[in-house]
Amino acid sequence: MSQLDVSIMGQAFKLSCKAGEEAELHQAVRYLDERMCAIRDAGKVKGNDRIAVIAALGIAAELLSTKAPDGPLSDMTMAAVREKIGVMHAVLDAALTPQENLF
Repeated sequence: MSQLDVSIMGQAFKLSCKAGEEAELHQAVRYLDERMCAIRDAGKVKGNDRIAVIAALGIAAELLSTKAPDGPLSDMTMAAVREKIGVMHAVLDAALTPQENLF
């Protein structure tokens, strides 16, 4: 096992991966960091947890649309997928807002 020090949105993480898979992990970290920073910089989503969830939803939608031609998103346009993610975002906002007020 290899240990890598990485940074996502300026926060340091120590990650483990199998020997020989370091380049793939670095690539994944760069991709996630770019997605999360873009969401943060757009200014519409506040809080690292929310940013991470929105980034994860977007990445999952990308994966599902490219990986499974007969999968649940295969008959949806990218605009429809984005709309679906927007609805999920609204649900997350409604669910997480009361929790944010506790801190």
